[in-house]
Amino acid sequence: MISLTEDNRMLGYESLHLYSDIFHFVTTRHGGVGGGTYASFNCSHYCGDEPGNVRENRARLLGGFPQPPIELIVPVQTHGVEILHIEDSFHTLPAARKEELLHGIDAVMTSAPGYCICVSTADCVPVLLYDLKHRAIAAVHAGWRGTVAYILHRTLQRMNRCFGTEGGDVVACIGPSISRESFEVGEEVYEAFQQHDFDMSRISVWNERTRKHHIDLWEANRIQLLDFGVPDSRIELSGICTYTHCDEFFSARRLGIRSGRILSGIMLASALEL
Repeated sequence: MISLTEDNRMLGYESLHLYSDIFHFVTTRHGGVGGGTYASFNCSHYCGDEPGNVRENRARLLGGFPQPPIELIVPVQTHGVEILHIEDSFHTLPAARKEELLHGIDAVMTSAPGYCICVSTADCVPVLLYDLKHRAIAAVHAGWRGTVAYILHRTLQRMNRCFGTEGGDVVACIGPSISRESFEVGEEVYEAFQQHDFDMSRISVWNERTRKHHIDLWEANRIQLLDFGVPDSRIELSGICTYTHCDEFFSARRLGIRSGRILSGIMLASALEL
């Protein structure tokens, strides 16, 4: 990943950085306000941080944008498979209606310029998608429950129905999240993946010392991209484990649930900026 700001508070993907018609980012724990398990650049209102700190951090986040977004879209995630399509008119809706629409959403997609669509994570897998041909984008939150329910593949299928997206049109980036080595799971999680027809030889290993399975969420999501037809050469994996690098990225397993969240976002540039 590459740094988008001098203080490393915002990182980006090399593959997406090639395209001038989009802006994207992944936040770190640097360059913000807040303390303890929220130190220091938490931009999520939904994890127990002081609202004033979140407002200041979001202001700093937006200060790093090449153009002000129409709206910063951050859904309330519930580890489900609901996908929200943001259309041109979203910003005209009443605040209460926006709040209602964004509740229980774990993937957001749009072809409307100016909307910065985001997902929040702290060990779960954030995936950013860009359809080069149809100028459509998506941000996906894939925890183990979302991954086992194929939320990434569902999002790609929805993009196909709405925008005409095909696998060969897509650039995909799998962000900082928990690695296979760190993601120790119980028998019920292993069985959930097995029952949903994942190739366990590709996504799991057995730790003889701890007598526990380890699941590779990166590979489980990469397989979904490949199965949709996304070329392997267009899949960028950050390779950063949030559990191991909890000093740089928020990790709920290391810091607890009451801690900050990484924000991963992507936005199409407006026509005036192209």
